[in-house]
Amino acid sequence: MKAGGKVLRLTPDLALARAARTFLTEAAVRCPKCDSTFIKREPAFIHCRHCGKLARIANVPLEVQELYELRSGLRIAS
Repeated sequence: MKAGGKVLRLTPDLALARAARTFLTEAAVRCPKCDSTFIKREPAFIHCRHCGKLARIANVPLEVQELYELRSGLRIAS
C-alpha cells in the first residue's frame, strides 16, 4: 500500500451519491461523453452510436427497458 494513501469508507450514502452522478436526470439530445448527436434513445438508456457510451436515465424502471429489449428482438425471452 502506498504511504499517505486515502481510505474511503463505503457507506450507503456515499454509494447513492456516486450512483447519482452516473445517471442522467433526463433524456439528453447529446452524448454526455463525446457530445455527439448520433444517439439512440431507449426507455431507460441513451446509447451513443458514435463512441458507444451507454448512459442510464434516472427514475426509469429497468422492467420497462427489459420489455423494450424483448419486444424489439434484442434479447430472447428466457
